[in-house]
Amino acid sequence: MKLRRQLDEEIPKKTATDTLLLATWNIKEFADNRSKESLHYIAEIISRFDLVAVQEVKENVGGLQKLMSLLNLNWDYIYTDITEGNPGNKERMAFIYDKSKISFKKMVGKVVLDFDNLLDSEKGGLQFARTPFCMALQAGWFKFVLNTVHIYYGTTSVADRNKRAKEILALTKILSKRADKEDVSYILLGDFNVPKTKPSDIVMQALDGSDFVVPDAIREHPSDLGGTNHYDQIAFKIKLKDKMTVFSEEEQKAGAFNFAQTVYRDNIEDAETYKQYFPANQKHKTGDELLSYYKTHWRTRQMSDHLPLWVELKIDFSDQYLEKHL
Repeated sequence: MKLRRQLDEEIPKKTATDTLLLATWNIKEFADNRSKESLHYIAEIISRFDLVAVQEVKENVGGLQKLMSLLNLNWDYIYTDITEGNPGNKERMAFIYDKSKISFKKMVGKVVLDFDNLLDSEKGGLQFARTPFCMALQAGWFKFVLNTVHIYYGTTSVADRNKRAKEILALTKILSKRADKEDVSYILLGDFNVPKTKPSDIVMQALDGSDFVVPDAIREHPSDLGGTNHYDQIAFKIKLKDKMTVFSEEEQKAGAFNFAQTVYRDNIEDAETYKQYFPANQKHKTGDELLSYYKTHWRTRQMSDHLPLWVELKIDFSDQYLEKHL
């Protein structure tokens, strides 16, 4: 009930035809490894949006299937196969969407690099560590191709941050060309692994240097559970006519929903409550050790170490259409 009240306060109300509530959420190592309690919390959060891109779904999709069973029959989902290799970590990506708001326009696929544009060509050439996933959709008047990513992480070294930047540059180049050729709007979202809050970091520079635009309302919100990193991003390359506006800084809202304010909170009381579910070798912990394990290990594997990052988009352009054709 506390979670529902928090959602009521922070997330705009759904509309039938006026707006689209879009979110991206890296649900840490999401397999058949959540308690029923946690799955209900995750389902409650997802149900407040119209469309959610999920990263880090694992090879075992049991948890995803249980999550979908908690949503009503209006909801559907699609997920990729796993990305092989150590960098791919056997991860999938998924789109979960409300069919009463979202129409699937029959195109779905992965983004792969051609031979001449492989990453690290001096080392023989590489594809993306985790293959980006795209899907053509329509909500109201708004037709778009949604692309989700989980950019290479590795370590915090300059070399690995350069690898992230190269992936972003390669991907945005491909998608920008497609958007120009197809004359359709593209949305790029997911876990970009942007470190800390340094706007000058080479990873964020790569996204900012592309044709995709990140609204200021998105930039304001760290998306990790600790509230310090802007790992996740939502960026747009919009192709609309007749004064149509999908996002206005003055009119639409955006945010990162911090579920830990109401469930699995940052306090010793909740750590003591859930201690009974810890692995046997962790149940002996007390005080600061107990709280640290609960917050950094157990809780992040029940919910996530990322927060859902969301944005409200306008999808009713009937006024603009009528003004043009009167």
